[in-house]
Amino acid sequence: MATQAHSLSYAGCNFLRQRLVLSTLSGRPVKIRKIRARDDNPGLRDFEASFIRLLDKITNGSRIEINQTGTTLYYQPGLLSGGSVEHDCSVHRSIGYYLEGLLCLAPFMKHPLRIVLRGVTNDQVDPSVDVLKAAAFPVLKQFGVDGESLELKIVRRGMPPGGGGEVFFSCPVRKVLKPVQLTDPGKVKRIRGMAYSVRVSPQMANRIVDSARSILNKFIPDIYIYTDHMKGVNSGKSPGFGLSLVAETTNGTFLSAELASNPQGQGTAVLPEDLGRSCAKLLLEEIYRGGCVDSTNQSLALLLMTLGQQDVSKVLLGPLSPYTIEFLRHLKSFFQIMFKIETKPCGEELKGGDKVLMTCVGVGFSNLSKTLK
Repeated sequence: MATQAHSLSYAGCNFLRQRLVLSTLSGRPVKIRKIRARDDNPGLRDFEASFIRLLDKITNGSRIEINQTGTTLYYQPGLLSGGSVEHDCSVHRSIGYYLEGLLCLAPFMKHPLRIVLRGVTNDQVDPSVDVLKAAAFPVLKQFGVDGESLELKIVRRGMPPGGGGEVFFSCPVRKVLKPVQLTDPGKVKRIRGMAYSVRVSPQMANRIVDSARSILNKFIPDIYIYTDHMKGVNSGKSPGFGLSLVAETTNGTFLSAELASNPQGQGTAVLPEDLGRSCAKLLLEEIYRGGCVDSTNQSLALLLMTLGQQDVSKVLLGPLSPYTIEFLRHLKSFFQIMFKIETKPCGEELKGGDKVLMTCVGVGFSNLSKTLK
């Protein structure tokens, strides 16, 4: 299949993950040139090379060619095989960076994926493992990827710069995805959260909870924020603390926000009270943006709509993030699919920011590598 599909060519290091993931799913080879060609330190970074190695582990027969300086990458995807895998992620980016790619690929493996990832579980750049579990899993479930084998477990927490965290992720395989109609987000009915602290006083987590509640209690009474203080070997190699919050609506939409403390030795120290208050405000901002999928998982939902059966899927989103806009362009070049985009200005029925209704007909993607029982 991959030999007939003509390869796509890109320049620059942006959106590398998107291109590799879409290339793997569509079976179209991709060539990326000029990766940081003018930089003092040219070529692929550690974390990008680690992501490519991870793709190599979960596929069978992928061909990856990188030139000597690391500024040109040619990737010819193989078949997604899955199975039991272990991977050491780069500590420059969190495990969330790798998990976001895996969430897109996992339902289409030959064997159900069971993977152990080691590295940084919570940082200030990528979605943390807590938020992905709380907000991305419900999106997968809407499309029919559910069951007991869909799980994400934090065995150890690891904060930057040392890392030392460990996560277990498993996902069932599906032959086809269900089309969805997610047009009414509903009203927020409860807020749940997780305040974690590692290698600092356990009191930090309680201080975060009190300050976050001081803001959120004005809006809704049903708030429960768990505290998670990991000790000893489970606490990774660096100190830190943070908070992830998730608002659940009456229609089963999950909107998330999170913050983590500055890494040890970088920037000024953050007070847990300030972090709790800022994170609560970020959650309110996300609720204002609204939609049936929160801003971090927009691209996941759009990808699953694209790969659905040849039927109409609709989803109401908040304002599109720049990452999502670029993702739509990539979907067009890899799958020749165009979305119908209707803006819904905030009026009587839609509270908060302006919304966007995305409609598409799935390409009828079928998981050909899934073994027949």
